[in-house]
Amino acid sequence: METIIFAIISVTVIGIICAVMLAVASKVMAVKEDERFPAVRECLPGANCGACGYAGCDGYAHALIEGDGVKTNLCVPGADGVAKKLSEVLGVAFEDVVEKVAVIKCKGDCNATSEKMDYQGIESCKAAKLLFGGTGKCTFGCMGLGDCAETCPQDAICLENGITHVNTRLCIGCGMCVSVCPNKLISIMLDAPKVLVTCSNTEKGAITRKACSHGCIACKKCEKECPVGAVTVINNLAQIDYDKCTNCGHCAEVCPTHCIMVGDFSGTNRTASN
Repeated sequence: METIIFAIISVTVIGIICAVMLAVASKVMAVKEDERFPAVRECLPGANCGACGYAGCDGYAHALIEGDGVKTNLCVPGADGVAKKLSEVLGVAFEDVVEKVAVIKCKGDCNATSEKMDYQGIESCKAAKLLFGGTGKCTFGCMGLGDCAETCPQDAICLENGITHVNTRLCIGCGMCVSVCPNKLISIMLDAPKVLVTCSNTEKGAITRKACSHGCIACKKCEKECPVGAVTVINNLAQIDYDKCTNCGHCAEVCPTHCIMVGDFSGTNRTASN
């Protein structure tokens, strides 16, 4: 009996000593938080998308407070509204946010291509990609299983006619969809009228044509006829230099497979400010 009582007392004393040590350590070793952090963090939308280049909104808030020269206009989803709030809280000059949207570089819908197998696995592009490179004849194209749509916080991506589409009017440019696409078909581009190559196939033209009627066949008509030299065919795929492009749309007119399109990709941040 005495042994049991002694053991209980010993454990209790050890527990009390450890509790005191932890309490002292929490005070002595505590990291003091900048008083401005709550105010800065409250300005951010909480999307934790990483579009700013930091690990979520908390990471960006800490960088703004602790970093030297970290800009207040890096939150693309928050747009100018968040940038203004941050500039006011931190007492710095306001800088305009460069609005961006997501675009899918694939036009290979059910009318342009077909599936090479009857996939009955997990409804995920990532899972389907592990099986012979995907479900479609074009291994570079959209599989239409909706990983990007499930990830989108704005419901800006939908599935239509076998492939996914981005409604740029709803897109906030967070870029979360980019990381989940196994074929890397989604890009973040400036929120404005643009010429876009809607293909990602880098195989030779003859092979691409067999896989998809809308694919780039590297014929170089767009490259040869662009009046400002903004289009170049690299690795069997047309590439557009937006620093040179004037959005004249001539490349889209001469493209035999119509894989180049001209569109107004204005997103929710731009349309809301107009």
